[in-house]
Amino acid sequence: MATVPAPAPSSGTALRAPIPHQTFALSVLTLLFFMWGFITCLNDILIPHLKSVFTLTYTRVMLIQFSFFTAYAVASLPSGWLVERVGYQRGMVTGLLTAGLGCLLFYPAAGYQSYPMFLGALFILACGITLLQVAANPYVAILGAPETASSRLILTQAFNSLGTTVAPVVGSMLILGAAVKSPAELAALSSAELAAYRSAEASAVQVPYVGLAVVLMLIAAVFAIIRLPRIEGAEAAAGRGSAADVTPSAWSHRHLVLGAVAIFLYVGGEVSIGSFLVNFLGQPEIAGLSEASAGKMVALYWGGAMVGRFAGSYLTRVFPPGRCLAFNAVAAVVLVVFTMLSSGAAAMWAILAVGLFNSIMFPTIFTLAIDGLGRHTGQGSGILCMAIVGGALVPLLQGYFADRIGIQHAFFIPVLCYVYIAFYGLKGSRHSLRAA
Repeated sequence: MATVPAPAPSSGTALRAPIPHQTFALSVLTLLFFMWGFITCLNDILIPHLKSVFTLTYTRVMLIQFSFFTAYAVASLPSGWLVERVGYQRGMVTGLLTAGLGCLLFYPAAGYQSYPMFLGALFILACGITLLQVAANPYVAILGAPETASSRLILTQAFNSLGTTVAPVVGSMLILGAAVKSPAELAALSSAELAAYRSAEASAVQVPYVGLAVVLMLIAAVFAIIRLPRIEGAEAAAGRGSAADVTPSAWSHRHLVLGAVAIFLYVGGEVSIGSFLVNFLGQPEIAGLSEASAGKMVALYWGGAMVGRFAGSYLTRVFPPGRCLAFNAVAAVVLVVFTMLSSGAAAMWAILAVGLFNSIMFPTIFTLAIDGLGRHTGQGSGILCMAIVGGALVPLLQGYFADRIGIQHAFFIPVLCYVYIAFYGLKGSRHSLRAA
């Protein structure tokens, strides 16, 4: 494997030999993956909560995901620029502090009972998460042998899934614990009673998010002190005699461009399903669960992804990662279609099982897409993180159809996403340079 170039201007110990497997660094980084998984999945609890507080349509409440994931489109390339200049470690510290600021802004948003302020706080929070992803994902891929990059990133992403598994349970207890009033009950309240109800419900998010802000800032302090291996750029990720050194940019690589589309659709499909689970499981013909009970069931969706990632970190060493990706995508298509055509417990368990097959998709697509980019790996990482904006647009599109044809039939949107991902695993991930 290629040696690491001269140290970048960041804190840490420079690596001058071929990059070994850095057990300590990977162990510490799992904490970051856990935290951003936890925070991202709390959106699935915020959606039904704020939908009730502000009496929103499905389309309007999906602005929560739109505001959160739009940050990836806005902040990814600036984050890549920042990481190139200050280094991976300082980039992670900056991301943690930015995310902590976003969490703190939930306090005034709840105090003023302002939905736009909630959306603004989510956007700032997501800018911090974006910077964490731009720094941490390629860092994990680089920090070891290129042949096991997918397996390594899948393993750290498993701790991301641990965060997404815990978040719905904790969020349901802290945010969805109170009895939610139906639209008819809200209409029967006087103006004073309605204002008091909305104030109490909105304030339910203050303590959890202020607590998150404190935790993020403490982690930032830890990351500012510890010494991580220092890596400049990302040539080490793909220095295997590829044509990357003579191409003008990462955009010249077809497998990266198609991979960005796959990331867009994967994140969009996964977030769309998670965003609608509480409301879907609450429908009488499916499970008829209360919001608090349905919120806890969401943990099974994200918990499946955690189990799948721990298993996938081994399986992708044994089988070609592209084939594993295609298999999982086809399985997800079958499960979502079954959900659309059935009802009751069968529909509930089928949609929850999709999480198991989502497991390896993001890390596998990411490592397949940046493979062979050489000196353009940093740019490629920024492009892929920017594609996470799919989590903003695809749920909004599904919300539009849910308002018109119902939640269950609107699941055709994730089906289309998974069909493309199957194509990418089988064909699109193959290396070939398109015209510059």
